[in-house]
Amino acid sequence: MESAILKQKILDILEDKKARGTIAIDVDNVTVLADSFIICDGASATHIRALADEVEKSLRDSFGIACRGKEGYNSARWILLDYGDVVVHIFHEADRKFYDIERLWSDGIVTYDAARANREIGRYV
Repeated sequence: MESAILKQKILDILEDKKARGTIAIDVDNVTVLADSFIICDGASATHIRALADEVEKSLRDSFGIACRGKEGYNSARWILLDYGDVVVHIFHEADRKFYDIERLWSDGIVTYDAARANREIGRYV
């Protein structure tokens, strides 16, 4: 699946499961690690795990796409889901503020910001 379509599918899943503060950053211009990072946070450890579970289940069941790697699931403070071209970061709010990976990847291009999309256009930038 093309990375832009995969990114959109993941954003849709996270939106449906009420992820908070979701943003997508295209980083293909600054790293070979991935084309895009999706970053969001959840309301609790249970919510964070539910977000990760739903992304994995939906992509596997609907599109046959398996997660290449998963980190942090047990602690549910920062779960990373690696889909190759798209890497998903699901944080606990305090850890997201502490690590501030949005700042670390600020040379990338923000292609989706839930806060801005909800105010301005309601969909992807």
